Amino acid sequence: MVGLQKYKADYQQLIAELPGQSLNWLQQLRADAYAAFSETGFPSLREEEWRYTNVSAIEKKLFSPLVSADNSTLDAAWLDTYALKDAIRIVIVNGRFCKEHSSLEGLPAAVTVSSMADALEQKPQLVEQYLAQAVGHDKHSFVAFNTAWFSDGLLVHVPAQLVLEQPIQLLHVVTQADYLATSRNIVVVEEMAQAEVIETFVGESNAYLTASVTEVFVEENAELILYKMQSESDKAYHFGGTYVKQARHSRFKHHNFAFGSLLARNDVHTDLDVASECDLNGLYLGIKRQHIDNHTRINHLQPHAISRELYKGVLNQRARGVFQGLVFVAEDAQKTDSTMNNRNLLLSADAEADAKPQLEIYADDVKCAHGVTVGQLEDKSIFYLKSRGLDEETARNVLTFAFANEMVEKVALKDLHAMVLDQLLQRFPQEHVDKEWL
Repeated sequence: MVGLQKYKADYQQLIAELPGQSLNWLQQLRADAYAAFSETGFPSLREEEWRYTNVSAIEKKLFSPLVSADNSTLDAAWLDTYALKDAIRIVIVNGRFCKEHSSLEGLPAAVTVSSMADALEQKPQLVEQYLAQAVGHDKHSFVAFNTAWFSDGLLVHVPAQLVLEQPIQLLHVVTQADYLATSRNIVVVEEMAQAEVIETFVGESNAYLTASVTEVFVEENAELILYKMQSESDKAYHFGGTYVKQARHSRFKHHNFAFGSLLARNDVHTDLDVASECDLNGLYLGIKRQHIDNHTRINHLQPHAISRELYKGVLNQRARGVFQGLVFVAEDAQKTDSTMNNRNLLLSADAEADAKPQLEIYADDVKCAHGVTVGQLEDKSIFYLKSRGLDEETARNVLTFAFANEMVEKVALKDLHAMVLDQLLQRFPQEHVDKEWL
């Protein structure tokens, strides 16, 4: 418990510097979340939803927030490799908004895209309407931790009937060693509006902790495509939670790419209303001693909703991948149509995949299915490629790339597709292949 006491002590020094000091409702929300976290600490292996993921290292390492971080050492050329060229962009460096590297050019006047700190100052009523409405601090202690500690983030508000032509990128960057970077994000797409949002998490080669929570609200007949690419330092720790409320006839797609961090946990939970549609896609690549945990929950609360889910994992060396997926169908959710699949490819005898798909159904007129596979590359497929002139290593890389590339091909944004493809090719290089061909 020494680590917990250190985090609590740091918080007392930090709290006066957090945004929203004049907002009584926010101060109460933070206080309640802090009390909840103080009582329980970080999740433990005794909790069913965390039984595969040990986060005790976060308490031992003792990451610290800084009241004023130094961003002068940020390599602009390096940052540009992760900045999407044709996107509206908010950059959060070491947990705080960085105006110098952000760009709102082309943003329609009716659309709100701002840092959370600015939004709390300029549009506090809008933030109050949505903050902690998609997920409460009682969800688990990481959410409580984020609610109390968050230093900045992003607010996106797309008004009714507006189709946003440019995607919006939230680029998180950490440059400080042993740093705690916390952000809270809200994305609202009103009735009959459409938008695309990209969350990108990167960092320099240091040990640090990222804790980010994104709350999403997709209103009636609206559509949102949300991408997340996590490619942080191989010494970093990452918690990312995405919690979604879908209204009637809404459409939500999520593409989740987990490549970096020593230990990463991704939560994606969504509540579906009448005839709404949800599509969850994920790809996680683990090498060395990486541990990547994906936890999804799709709540069918009303009838006629459709959900599709496909997560793929590729694990090499001593990496460990975890997939826990739950589809919940309430008693009133008749005519639900849901499928969930998780496929894992193990490239070494020491790699491990833990899969726990679940269906919890209380309605009697539904169509639900789930499936899981864990296996290795087929010898006959390797033999076939070797018979066509490839050496064994190249044959294995080709088959591995083909397995993972199915998820990359689902990315419609050209620049993001290229960025995700780069991450894949760094881990499974294809000799004599021009990326432009793919």
